[in-house]
Amino acid sequence: MEEKYELKRLSREAVPAALEKAERYRLLNEPVEAESICRDVLEVEPENRTALVTLFLALSDQLDERLGSAYGEARELLGRLPDDYSRTYYAGILCERRAKVHLKRGGPGHGSMAYAWFKEALDHFGRAIDLRPAGNDEALLRWNTCVRTLAAHSQLAPEAEEATVVLLLE
Repeated sequence: MEEKYELKRLSREAVPAALEKAERYRLLNEPVEAESICRDVLEVEPENRTALVTLFLALSDQLDERLGSAYGEARELLGRLPDDYSRTYYAGILCERRAKVHLKRGGPGHGSMAYAWFKEALDHFGRAIDLRPAGNDEALLRWNTCVRTLAAHSQLAPEAEEATVVLLLE
């Protein structure tokens, strides 16, 4: 018979240290551990902005391993962010990271697929630039990174329109 284990509940007093640990795990490229810690924090403080953003980033760090599920979960989290700027900026981050996954994976159509995701990221970053608080240029920095990436990779281009073949029957 298989044993069942239950999750232990984090104390409120431990939240700040747990969030520091989650950020450290992200920086060590251990996003699964960071994700777990953020989920523990959100059980105690469901609206904790730092936990929401760190969870979002930890999920987007996992796009290369589990593109569909991590993307979907991260996308859902956007709605829980507290303001238009944050939702727009992090939507851009998600699209940019998805574009980079397609670029890295290669394969048929990867250039046009990555281009489409970079274009969507630029749309989000452009809106975030308009919404940004004074002195906050992080969306502008992400915009520039996307533009430089597009310029550096010639395979990143819109999908070519299929040539239409017209058969004339006489």
